[in-house]
Amino acid sequence: MSLVSNDGFVASNGAVGLDELPIFSVEHVQLQFSIAADFVAAQVANNVIILALSNGRILRIDLERPEDIDDIDLPKKPSEVGVIRRMFLDPTASHLIICTALGENYYLHSQSRQPRALGRLRGVSIESVAWNPSLPTASTREILLGASDGNIYEAFIETSNEFYKKEVKHFKTLHRLPDGAITGLWVDVLQEKSDLRRVVIGTQSRLFHLVGKVGHSHDGSGSIYTKLFESEQPIVHELPRTSTGSNSSLAVSPDSPDLDPHDRAVHERAYAWLSPQGIFHGKLLDTPADSKLGSMIFADSTMISKSQIVSSEPSSKRAAQPIDAIALTQWHIISLIGGKVYTINRLTGQMVSEHDVLRPGQRTLGFSVDMQKNTFWLFTSEEIYEIVVRDEDRNIWQIMMQTQQFEEALHHARTPTQKETVAAAYGDYLSSKKHWNEAATVYGRSNKPFEDIALSLIDNNQPDALRQFLLTRIAVTKKSAIMQRVMIASWLVEIFMAKLNSLDDTIITQAELSENLSPTESRKLLESVRKEYQDFVNKYKNDLDRKTVYDVISSHGREEELLYFANVVNDYNFVLSYWVQRERWPEVLNVLKKQTDPDVFYRYSSVLMTHVAQETVDILMRHSDLKARKLIPALLEYNRTFQASGGTQNQAIRYLNYVVYQLNSKDAAVHNTLVSMYASQPSKDESGLLSYLQAQGDEPRYDPDFALRQCIQHHRTLSCVHIYTNMGQYLEAVDLALSHNEMDIAAVIADRPMSNERLRKRLWLAVARKVISQSNGIKTAIEFLKRCELLKIEDLIPFFPDFVVIDDFKEEICGALEDYSRNIDNLKKEMDESSQTAANIKVDIAALDQRYAIVEPGEKCYACGLPLLSRQFFVFPCQHSFHSDCLGRRVLEQAGVGKSSRIKELQMQIHKGLVSGAKREAVVAELDSLVASAW
Repeated sequence: MSLVSNDGFVASNGAVGLDELPIFSVEHVQLQFSIAADFVAAQVANNVIILALSNGRILRIDLERPEDIDDIDLPKKPSEVGVIRRMFLDPTASHLIICTALGENYYLHSQSRQPRALGRLRGVSIESVAWNPSLPTASTREILLGASDGNIYEAFIETSNEFYKKEVKHFKTLHRLPDGAITGLWVDVLQEKSDLRRVVIGTQSRLFHLVGKVGHSHDGSGSIYTKLFESEQPIVHELPRTSTGSNSSLAVSPDSPDLDPHDRAVHERAYAWLSPQGIFHGKLLDTPADSKLGSMIFADSTMISKSQIVSSEPSSKRAAQPIDAIALTQWHIISLIGGKVYTINRLTGQMVSEHDVLRPGQRTLGFSVDMQKNTFWLFTSEEIYEIVVRDEDRNIWQIMMQTQQFEEALHHARTPTQKETVAAAYGDYLSSKKHWNEAATVYGRSNKPFEDIALSLIDNNQPDALRQFLLTRIAVTKKSAIMQRVMIASWLVEIFMAKLNSLDDTIITQAELSENLSPTESRKLLESVRKEYQDFVNKYKNDLDRKTVYDVISSHGREEELLYFANVVNDYNFVLSYWVQRERWPEVLNVLKKQTDPDVFYRYSSVLMTHVAQETVDILMRHSDLKARKLIPALLEYNRTFQASGGTQNQAIRYLNYVVYQLNSKDAAVHNTLVSMYASQPSKDESGLLSYLQAQGDEPRYDPDFALRQCIQHHRTLSCVHIYTNMGQYLEAVDLALSHNEMDIAAVIADRPMSNERLRKRLWLAVARKVISQSNGIKTAIEFLKRCELLKIEDLIPFFPDFVVIDDFKEEICGALEDYSRNIDNLKKEMDESSQTAANIKVDIAALDQRYAIVEPGEKCYACGLPLLSRQFFVFPCQHSFHSDCLGRRVLEQAGVGKSSRIKELQMQIHKGLVSGAKREAVVAELDSLVASAW
């Protein structure tokens, strides 16, 4: 068994769009199963259809699985409890209350297939149910029941599988109305407060609205609505006259299709009350959450009479056909009249569609609305129809715009064109009310011609509104529209400057503006506009042309705004040049402290070193990434004009020292510049230069030739001496030191070449000549010269003047003579020892002829291992013995090329008999001598 929908509207080949289809259509649902009884009641909720049959059966159909149908029977037969009269299904399809014609009521949970009799509700003819807003699943919690006798009950129903446990946890009568049946009940929560609720009660002649706090209950142990009904007075809407027997019901709009199911916030709904006079409908507002709320709701509600709905029908037919049932969609009212389904837009009251659905004489069960899934159904005793809603709110924006509900219209407009159209109408409305600022903001998002809006605001002398309009327009203008954005942004700069000047004039002249602002208020407004300008610049800096903005702001003389813009666009060159031109050095330094671009420092270093050298160097020393070479021109210019006074430090030297000692610069240009500055100082103190030169060591980074020229040019004697020394030019260094009477320095330099005694003595002789020539006493000179052990008295005598008296250095001469005497004695002793050594050698040579060696029988050659006496051999003093030929081979292996060749030649002469007699003896002796000596 299943259900199949027969759609009466199908797009052909996909050519018909959703907007071209009618909003409402009534589609007949084909029943794919057979039943042997008529439908007597029906409900829909959460994609579940509940059908009650005249034979007492109940069908539960899940629309997501229509082939699976639950067939449920009541515990008793219809003949015992009566035919099912009504059913009430909660929005989650979890709880079902079944009412029979004989006053029996049953409860069925979605997880059960066995309805349970509600004994405590026996005899209660239920006409309406208000479900708990929390939409529970385990139990109904506290619900309201409206009966046909005018009673309103509170009940708490839960499922139970235990025989002794009752389903109705508590049941209480809250109120009784004399109007007759309670045809409609609705309960919801106001302002997300679970204890603040609204109750709407409908009867055939009156509509009640009740707001108040409910009590607290734990697990249904007591009533929560008693407090509300006893302490609060309802607001009543009463019809002036009523006719009995007319249909009456209360309908509330379902959840919005785009509603987040997990969102617990309160959402505004609409209601419709079917009364004998027609359909009374309006919004279920949720503020203010007090007793006045009902008055506001009823005051804003309107009545649609039956004649408005069936205006196309003949008057006689209109009078005979009552409104059988109603239902609410999001924006429309669906009504059933005489077998036709009419849909009316509840905002305009105009007919939207009309569908002839029922056959003559066919009995209807009324509408049922799925509050969560937003589906709408019409049930008859034999058939099911679905009222399909397509894109219901497609024209709502236009309707709201026509009724001047512009905020709502903007909310419901979908496309950019729709939103712009609403904004244009909204802006026209606000401008007609002279609300220029609000109109300007709305105009900025509209499609109304730009020039029309701008001229209108200008003609009406609304510069503030014009500024607001331009700010809004540039915010919505596409990024690709570069020219438009630049033009709007430039115009805004002009408007901002004019406004700021106007406020300044007001403050200065103590006058009042057209807005009747006092000077104090003007100052506050000035700060507000300045802040607005700054925000604008920060946000749209990429749309502002620098030259244009500079020209505009400069023409207004707005220094602060000019510099703010330059800082925002990172045009620090402009800011620095601006302050430099005005010689505002503190401001220049403040800007410089924030910079990281090296080019900025290189560009402005010259002028800053001239005027604020110390502060500039402080800033430069914070940036180790700067190339000191590029700052040299500025440092040299500063050094050229520097005049030391009162212990003032040379800032150029200070910076270069930082670069050399802290940054370990190896750039020769930096070092040469530092040497040049040290050497060119007006002070005669060379301590700084000498310290630098000494710190450079043996591998200086500066150019020695350049440094020497600088030191000579500026008469830096000690520094020159140091440089000469490092260059190894000791003679020039000593001569320069002596020329400036620096004897001690000359003596130190003379001791430098320790490995070259000849040069060292020469240097000391030069020192001695100078010392003796300038010494007041020979004694003093001689004492000074004793520092070098190479100098003798005889070396110094030529330097003494002719008239010197020998008594002045008698002791030195005596000492020298004594040294000579000691040296002669030592030499004589050495000669005697040498003579004795020579005599001993002669004795040893003579004894060599008497030396011999004993060769034992069986002794072997150390080379070949054969008996030694088998042929000619050699015996050495160390007792090693070799055959002469074996020894010859060894000698040939180890001897040089020349000696080995000679040995081979001699051996060949002997073996081949090339020589004889005395000559042969000579050859043999030579061979023996060569072999023995080589070994």
